[in-house]
Amino acid sequence: MRILICEDSVLLREGIARLFEDAGHEVSAALPDATGLDEAIAAELPDLCVLDVRLPPTHVDEGIRAALALRADKPDLPILVLSQYVEERYASELLAGRGGGLGYLLKDRVADVAEFVETAEAIAGGATVFDPEVVAQLLGRRARDERMQRLTDRESTVLALIAEGKSNQAIAKTLFISEGSVEKHITAVFSKLDLEQDETGNRRVLAALAHIAHGGTTPTGDLR
Repeated sequence: MRILICEDSVLLREGIARLFEDAGHEVSAALPDATGLDEAIAAELPDLCVLDVRLPPTHVDEGIRAALALRADKPDLPILVLSQYVEERYASELLAGRGGGLGYLLKDRVADVAEFVETAEAIAGGATVFDPEVVAQLLGRRARDERMQRLTDRESTVLALIAEGKSNQAIAKTLFISEGSVEKHITAVFSKLDLEQDETGNRRVLAALAHIAHGGTTPTGDLR
């Protein structure tokens, strides 16, 4: 397996590279920032790209934004994002995309060498692996969220279909209603779940996560 690492900490970058090399993998490139990342990927054709969330020059979100750009431009490229903290907004955006293997781990997971390497190999093979703490923050709090109780049966059904990945058109056909009615129900769902519109267009994913966290059940009976 050929691996590209993008991590600004010299010690961590070299340490991760050593872990992979000791496991029999090749580190094709080890970059200190996202500058030249696209060129390196084009030249090295890695099987896995490992990115730190916070990279120079601002150490805020350069790495995660690079991961999102790669996800959009090269959806089949497996990506493993490493972070010191859970960046909930960006983790949700990564989940919203489609493509090859995807991972989001907190850096303290690197301490368990065998597990870390196995996880990286699984991601390279197409698996999706999110750190338990990331999942807890994305879903755990919503599992106890009474906002779900605000939804009508019809709104809950629409939300369940959103969680299945259905488009508005598909939902309309499933429920034998107009797309306009579907849009109204979705707007009501967003409002009742306190999901305000933002630049990321992320509300649909967060609504689906809320449904999953609540148990993923669909109300029974004739909801038409």
